Amino acid sequence: MKNQKGFTLIELMIVVAIIAILAAIAIPQYQTYVIRSQVTRAIGEAGDMKVAVEDCLNAGATDWGTPASCVNTSTSSDLLSGGHPVVSGFTPPLTITATFGTGNTGHANTALSGGSVVWTRDTSGTWTCSSVAHGVSAKYAPASCQ
Repeated sequence: MKNQKGFTLIELMIVVAIIAILAAIAIPQYQTYVIRSQVTRAIGEAGDMKVAVEDCLNAGATDWGTPASCVNTSTSSDLLSGGHPVVSGFTPPLTITATFGTGNTGHANTALSGGSVVWTRDTSGTWTCSSVAHGVSAKYAPASCQ
């Protein structure tokens, strides 16, 4: 009886084929996971601005930046175009917009290019989040911010 050392070529080819099949399934799933986490991160970064906006409104501010204490307190984000969420329309509906940047303006996945996460405050003080209406695919947006 011959003593075999190592693997045959067909055995190695089978192992390579199995690894290729697993990679073909895993890589797209991982990319989807990364994009979803980027959307969730942008929701949180824009949501942090709600506290600063409410503080300004409670202090009687009528415009963002007036008084001088009403400023953007968010930390710079490498996902967002411009680095920070933008507050606009200080009278209802007030909005906080986080626009994804790609390429030279941010590190967000290209699937999010041109998309935004928008927090909107109505006259009663209720905040709502939307993303799908602003260019983010529904498969990447969490249920709390469709």
